[in-house]
Amino acid sequence: MLKIRLKKLGKKNRPFYKVSVMENLCKRDGKSIENLGYYDPIKKQFCIKKGRLLLHLQNGARPSNTVRHLLLRHCLGV
Repeated sequence: MLKIRLKKLGKKNRPFYKVSVMENLCKRDGKSIENLGYYDPIKKQFCIKKGRLLLHLQNGARPSNTVRHLLLRHCLGV
């Protein structure tokens, strides 16, 4: 099953995340199928390819809880 989840990058005390599509059994920083965007919690920036996101969601990929909340907050303006 495919999951849409965060992949951690960045330095110590300076987190940066990529929003990735990967198998649910892969490690957090393992091989991803596709990178959909990024999230920078320091600057509060969230950027995602909405077309590709919708395509993966329609094909059965499920977002993690964190990604679901980010999508609700940033894409729907909640």
